[in-house]
Amino acid sequence: MTRPVTVGLDGSPESRAAAEWAAGEARRLGLPLKLVQVWEPVPDPMVQAPMLGTEVHQHWTERILREVAEGVRERHPGLDVSTEQLSGRPADVLVSAAEDAELLALGSRGLSGIGGFVIGSVGLSVVAHAGRPVVLVRAGAQAADVRAGAPAADPHGTDPAGVPSTGKGARPVVLGLDTDGPDDRLIEFAFAAAARRGTSLRVVHGWNPPPYYAYGLAVDPALQADLARGASARLTEILNPWRTKFPEVRVTEESRYGNPGTHLVDASGEACLLVVGRRVRRSPLGARIGSVAHAVLHHSTAPVAVVPHD
Repeated sequence: MTRPVTVGLDGSPESRAAAEWAAGEARRLGLPLKLVQVWEPVPDPMVQAPMLGTEVHQHWTERILREVAEGVRERHPGLDVSTEQLSGRPADVLVSAAEDAELLALGSRGLSGIGGFVIGSVGLSVVAHAGRPVVLVRAGAQAADVRAGAPAADPHGTDPAGVPSTGKGARPVVLGLDTDGPDDRLIEFAFAAAARRGTSLRVVHGWNPPPYYAYGLAVDPALQADLARGASARLTEILNPWRTKFPEVRVTEESRYGNPGTHLVDASGEACLLVVGRRVRRSPLGARIGSVAHAVLHHSTAPVAVVPHD
């Protein structure tokens, strides 16, 4: 079965930016694009209001789908674009839609005054429960071009014609990697994303001394240097097989002391895509998002791909 690249639309500039990002990704992958709009039934008391009735609400959501699809087809000739309107709780419906997708793209609002994301309850729930990669895209200059109907230069690694940029200024894909439990799906996703874009991959690993070293002990420069060498060697060991599998991707490694979330947020400023993992935890407390993924989802200035893994 061919999995499409799926986008969740709500009519916001952010979701329109996500649709444009996803259209570029669908072209790079050679896959169809599917635009999904979730129609949440209007509560009975509101149905009585003359401007908030079920028919008015449904007509508006159908118009969103139609307008976005027409714009994407115009800017991406030849791309297979389909639309679907679904009904139910948005988070639940989008999680279900993600199961049949190669990846799911959602829009996310930038923080006022500084770069970053504001993740609503729907986005957080989808990221925490989806079994497929979820990409959060913020609105910006590209979204303004989309609204104006102009073909925008792709800030995520391609030129306006969809051809991967191989210029010196091409921004890298950034991968946040935990060397204690590296997962092949996460690493392959990042390498493949860099290969499709014709750009480099920057792998960032943040580490801290084990608790039995850190508590009650003064900073020992020699010990810290030993730990740093060990962390760096472990990162290289993990990545070597992937360098062989993706020889066209230039890889840079950064094993840095300190909070990994902070390092990744800093790296996002020069990234075309930031890739992090979400460990699937089968717990009675339910699904959750790890602290690193949570930090980058709220503060990254680049689109963030969250890849679930065991």
